[in-house]
Amino acid sequence: MRIFVSTLFCGTLLCLSGCSGNTESAKTEEVRVVPAGEKAVAGHLTYNIVDSQILNQLGDPTVPRVPKERFIMVQVAVTNASNVDNPIPAIELVGDSGKIYDELTDGAGVTNWLGIIRHVGAGQTERGNVVFDAPAAHYKLKFSDESTENEILADLPLSYTHERMDDVSIPSADLPGALGPTGNQKPK
Repeated sequence: MRIFVSTLFCGTLLCLSGCSGNTESAKTEEVRVVPAGEKAVAGHLTYNIVDSQILNQLGDPTVPRVPKERFIMVQVAVTNASNVDNPIPAIELVGDSGKIYDELTDGAGVTNWLGIIRHVGAGQTERGNVVFDAPAAHYKLKFSDESTENEILADLPLSYTHERMDDVSIPSADLPGALGPTGNQKPK
């Protein structure tokens, strides 16, 4: 009888010690971040950032589309590794502060716009531009798979190398050392 009680007591203690831990889920979500240009795999879909631009307008310069902040246009390629067509979920722009910017739903003035309702065929790759209206800053793009269960972030470096200055008119004569069309300095 003593062995039975000891075994019962030890079993009860083991059960209680297993239940006495943190009441929150033991499952931890790992956030994966890849650099821009590297493959970001989310389920059957593989995303790749091809290029990014910060623009102060879109479309025809005579009747431009102007953002509230800046247009951040990102060219992405999405590859489907499965054997069935899959939808391409919305992509989100996530700031360092955690603020999320959704894709613009209007593709006016966007060349090669990926669209809102989109899919990628089995074993195929779709490529196009997605656009956000957000302040010029450092961001990450948040990608997900067709079931939106798998998510991955791609670091989008802050870059002004493609920023267009179409609305700024500075005569080249006012710029010191401005180069002429042949690459030689303009005559003084």
